[in-house]
Formats: sequence, C-alpha cells, structure tokens
Amino acid sequence: MLRVHFTAEDFARMRFAPRPSPVAELHAALLMLGAPHEELLFGRWRGRILRALPGTAGPLADLVPGGEPPSFLDVLGETLEEGFALLREARPELVRSELERVYAGRGVAPPWIRGLYGGEAGAWRTLDRAQRAAYGAVLAPVWPLVQDLHRAEFTRHALTVAERGPGAALADRVPGSRLRDGVWEWPGSGVRREVRLAGRGLVLLPTFHWRGGPLVQERPDRPVVLALPAGRGLPLAAPDGGSPEEALAGVIGRTRTALLHALSDGPRTTTDLARRLGVSNATASSHAQALRAAGLLTTTRTGRSVSHERTPLGALLTS
Repeated sequence: MLRVHFTAEDFARMRFAPRPSPVAELHAALLMLGAPHEELLFGRWRGRILRALPGTAGPLADLVPGGEPPSFLDVLGETLEEGFALLREARPELVRSELERVYAGRGVAPPWIRGLYGGEAGAWRTLDRAQRAAYGAVLAPVWPLVQDLHRAEFTRHALTVAERGPGAALADRVPGSRLRDGVWEWPGSGVRREVRLAGRGLVLLPTFHWRGGPLVQERPDRPVVLALPAGRGLPLAAPDGGSPEEALAGVIGRTRTALLHALSDGPRTTTDLARRLGVSNATASSHAQALRAAGLLTTTRTGRSVSHERTPLGALLTS
C-alpha cells in the first residue's frame, strides 16, 4: 500500500500541475513501452512506436538495465527545453548514486553511461539527442491531444476541490483511495511505500501513457510529484478534429465555456453576458455563480451593476 503523509503545510502547498510536462510524459511512455502487461490494449502501439524510434534514441535503454530508471530523470518543466534544462541541473552526486543503484550487480555499464557518471559533456549530449529523438517519435504526434486531455483533467480537479474540498478531490482522483488522519492511503496500488511530505508539498501530475501504479518523484529539495494514470487512456491516434473548447465544454458545459470565453477581453456585466450567450439574466447569473464557486471568475458589485471577470485559473483553462 502506498501511504502519503500530509502535514497542514502540505495541504496548503498541494497543487495540480497546470500543464502537462513533456519530459515526464515521455518517460512514462517509455516505461509503458517496456512494460509487459496489457498486451491486447498496447501491443499494436508498442509495435508502431518501436518501428518509429530512430537509432539515436537507443541509448535510453541503457538507463534502465533492470526496468527501473534512475531518479535524476524525474523532472517536470512545462516545455521540453525547460525539462531538459532541469535534468541537466541534477546534482553530480545524485547522478552517480542513481547510476550505481540501477547498475548494481548488472555488469559493466556502456561507455557513455560511464561518461555520464563522470559528468562528461559528451555523455550529456548523447542523452539530450536520445531524448529529443524519442520525443519526436513517441509524443510529438499526439502532444496536442495530451494538452487537451490534461486541460480537462485540470478542470475536473479544480471543480471537485471547489465543490467538495481537497480531501474529496484526492479520493476522486484515485478511486479506492482514502484520506484519513492526514494520510492518503492507496490499497491495491501495487506500491509498498511510505511517503512523508514533511512540508515539501505535493504536485499531482496526470499521465496519459503509463497505466501501472503511481510513479513517485521524490527529491529532497523539491515537492513530491505523483504521476497518476488519467484521462481516457493512451492517445493511440492523433486528435480527431475536436478543439480544446470542445474538450473543456465536455467537462463544464458549453454555456459555461462560452461564458468564460466571453470574458476574454475584460470584465462584463451579467446583462452583457446574457445578451452574448442568448440566455436570460437569471441563467447567466446562475452559470456565473457556479464558475465563481469553482474559482474560475470573480464578481464585483458597483451600486446596482454586477460585473464578472476571469481569474487566472479561468484564463488558463481557456487559453
């Protein structure tokens, strides 16, 4: 059982990653590529990806000689370049200790891995080229879909927190889990581990490739990250033409999505919103109230006039 121990400070610092992380999603996909389970669902995907992977991506296999990657690969970053930069900033002692761990009892490491152990610039360039090649073959074709799916998951989590609180949102994110006495317990997670946040906070990161148990990213100097299987599953094909607006509308409804878009160029009164949406003032006010409860807009009253404005969260979801 995975047990995540919270303090009051950790609840205050818990957040849901606002955007998908290309490097983290890539590593989840590569783990799924090597996982033997769910062959009926993922067999064709594995075959297609393996055929598409260029030879320059080959060195990545050297990092997982036993199927478990070194933890210095656990980075976030909202862009590919940011993720690679964070990876390169890994402390030399962490890189060395993790390479020693994954290669313990597994014979002599390849020359470029030994170069990485020694901090050689050429070895880091090899890793950079391999990851870029893998990203181009595995994620680039489906990245717009990953972004749309992430936006929907982000919205669902935000609405659950607003309506039912963070504890319910955690239990909702992982069916079968429970939060009691400050400990989030995951029976049947396939992971036996005690994670003590100790004030570092927690980042929830949905992944749309990995279908196994939770992937825990725990670094002493950073918030703990939990990568969780989410969404409708592996993006096996490119988007079917659906727009981000349609994905968001599927979560919060078309009228509320249209209302948020109507606020894109600044605050508007209830009457103005009703006119733009083609609904009554009472209906516009009711939708605005629901979005306000979810933290997606704010309402200001000046005399008899009421105006509404998107919050940063509301702007993020419609960007």
